[in-house]
Amino acid sequence: MELLVLGGTAFLGHEIARSALARGHRVTCAARGSAEPPAGAAFVRIDRDQDDGLAPLAGGRWDVVIDVARQPGHVRRAVRDLTADHRVFVSSGNAYADFSSLEQSEDAATLAPLAADTMSSDDDYGAAKVACEQAVLAAGPAAVVRSGLIAGPGDWSGRSGYWPWRFAHPVGPEVVVPDDLHFPCAMVDVRDLAAWIVGLAERRVEGTFNATGPTTDLQSVLQVAARVAASTARPRPVPIERLRELGVGDWMGPATLPLWIDDPAWRGFATMDTGRARAHGLTTRPLEETLADVLAWEATRTQPRRCGLTDDEERRVLAEL
Repeated sequence: MELLVLGGTAFLGHEIARSALARGHRVTCAARGSAEPPAGAAFVRIDRDQDDGLAPLAGGRWDVVIDVARQPGHVRRAVRDLTADHRVFVSSGNAYADFSSLEQSEDAATLAPLAADTMSSDDDYGAAKVACEQAVLAAGPAAVVRSGLIAGPGDWSGRSGYWPWRFAHPVGPEVVVPDDLHFPCAMVDVRDLAAWIVGLAERRVEGTFNATGPTTDLQSVLQVAARVAASTARPRPVPIERLRELGVGDWMGPATLPLWIDDPAWRGFATMDTGRARAHGLTTRPLEETLADVLAWEATRTQPRRCGLTDDEERRVLAEL
């Protein structure tokens, strides 16, 4: 298979390219970043912000194009300028309009598509992904993968790595956690997601699919995180109101605790019905394996984590409880 990965140099895109190469396919990665594609992949530098940014790929014909973009203009130009027999677009569960219920199916309502080519802020992310989906599906045979939280080695966001890392590096006998221990959680290992996406490409599967791991809860994630870290530190559940008073937020960003959201309207955000994907071959490894591997990767991290508490923040919060 002649495969073009638009991206292919970071996290999921890199893992898709690596998985495809391991299965004997010819892979071209096209990106503007400075990160390296996996060994064995061809690399073409592009700038998707430009209308003619895909010109370096002109004349190519691909069996499958896999795209992980978030900007609608990037995707609209890709389907306009690139010739392929089949496409796979990696979307997001953020495409859905309502997260108050758990494990919604692919038939649930989505946000209205973003009309603009570029997001004005991250608040447009879900609508932008819907617009990208529509552009790909209108272009011909395609699969759309609405991914949940992607976890595992290479997760620069730190959402999957923070809790194993924190239990492995406590600042004392306790670890600050939100007291909403039954908040629903789910995540998919980047290696499982990538391998399955390559399989969709190989089989030219069409349709829209949710892709994440089994639903669990925050307490179970914390227990697994402590176990893989061989930690004796104890969770210190803190009421959400007190966390707010101490300047601690949720999910993502500075001074936050990941994998929970302080809003009932978002309680089902991390979970999705994945029956359709599993019927088409999605398999996911145990959470313990994912968290153990991301903990090992955290030791090699070269960029700041984009969520969690720093050691100083953790000490300050514990001191004020």
